[in-house]
Amino acid sequence: MPQYVVMFPADDEREWSAGTEADHQRTYDTDAEFVAALRARGGSVTGGAALADSASARTLRRGPDARAFVTDGPFAETTEQLSGFYLVTCDRYDDLVTAAEVLVRAHPVVEIRPVDED
Repeated sequence: MPQYVVMFPADDEREWSAGTEADHQRTYDTDAEFVAALRARGGSVTGGAALADSASARTLRRGPDARAFVTDGPFAETTEQLSGFYLVTCDRYDDLVTAAEVLVRAHPVVEIRPVDED
């Protein structure tokens, strides 16, 4: 069965930190609704995680001498950072996209990419 990664690249860490438990629960409920919709279409969530805030991130880059150097924080020069992801399986891509439509209620951007199975 084909695998996909469903990512949340635009969640706002400050908004999440300032949110109440009720705000967080609405996100959890929306995510659970996605999982149920995916299952109803024959797919499943096989993995995933919420990611720690980007302040704890480190980025390794290849320097001109081909050695790695480390910088604090994510490499992207933006407030939009990947906040979490699901690894899913689903026979039909369109079914996954339809199931994922509910996620935009809790996540401003949802990106779906096929996993290269080569």
